[in-house]
Amino acid sequence: MIYSRKTQPNAEFYNIFSETEILGMIQAIKLTQEIPLKYSYKGRGAKIWDNFYQKYIIPRWYRSKNVEIVLLQQVFTYINHQLPCGDKITIIDVGAGNSYPVKEFIAKFHQLDKVSKYVALDISTELLKLSQDNFRKWFPKIKFASGGIDIEDNAIPEDFSQNPECDSTNHITNVILHLGVTIGNHQDRMRVFKNFRNSMRANDILVFTNEIGNNSQWDGKARGGCEYHVGQIYEWIKNSLGIISEDCQLVRKYDLTTDSVVANIKFRQNYMINFTFQGIDQNIQISAGEEMTIWRHHKYQISELIQEIEQSGLKLVHYITNKYSSHIMAICKIES
Repeated sequence: MIYSRKTQPNAEFYNIFSETEILGMIQAIKLTQEIPLKYSYKGRGAKIWDNFYQKYIIPRWYRSKNVEIVLLQQVFTYINHQLPCGDKITIIDVGAGNSYPVKEFIAKFHQLDKVSKYVALDISTELLKLSQDNFRKWFPKIKFASGGIDIEDNAIPEDFSQNPECDSTNHITNVILHLGVTIGNHQDRMRVFKNFRNSMRANDILVFTNEIGNNSQWDGKARGGCEYHVGQIYEWIKNSLGIISEDCQLVRKYDLTTDSVVANIKFRQNYMINFTFQGIDQNIQISAGEEMTIWRHHKYQISELIQEIEQSGLKLVHYITNKYSSHIMAICKIES
């Protein structure tokens, strides 16, 4: 009999994740050898993300503005001109995080008295609380709403996407944001695009960002989230699942199968991880030498991005790139 080290998630893990989320995680590990990155923003993972953002992304005297903040500034006039005359907007921020990237964008629309409401949606209740605290400090006079959502599994609930205050003289357009180059982190990007499509009406606008380029030409040097965020996720997952440090290592590489840069836990020891929670009692066997993905990012070629957008029933109406052509901000509407 081959020896396997037996372990199980700690108490914090079961306090953070619901039964549905645990079953989703188990299924993903079994089918794709991956813990989807979206789960890393829950519990203590929310603080890890906020610390990363505060330390490496928020502008400082020695560091220029975040690329997404700059791109939002550059598309502001275009989006404003796309709004039917007299329309106000509801800003729906999917994957809101700490809401910092949208602060200046909202302020400019607020100065024009065009913001009806801001809606923060995220998988993480901890990040939603942070978003609420930040937003109410910045914009105490703007209506705020929030809710939990996994955009990979669900469209935006109608409670948030419908505007009951609309009437024949009071029109409101939804501006849906999906920032943080998050589209490239999803396991099923097409499903995400379709969920956005199913959340939108004729005049609604979807704005998202991602990196552009060729994943296969990754030079092997970890930067940004692949370096700083990944390292902390790795430590958190090890501790949460009871994996001993000496039994594994962190591997960053290009994955041909998914055409993505990934960060994997590579096991040096056979493991059996037991998940026991309410009605769940399942074991996962992982052999020495196997790898489990904990972070992924897919860069787009623009032609590929347009193809996925169109296949989902959306149309790309405008896009800009940053001065280094490393990031894109895409603006979409539904295909009529």
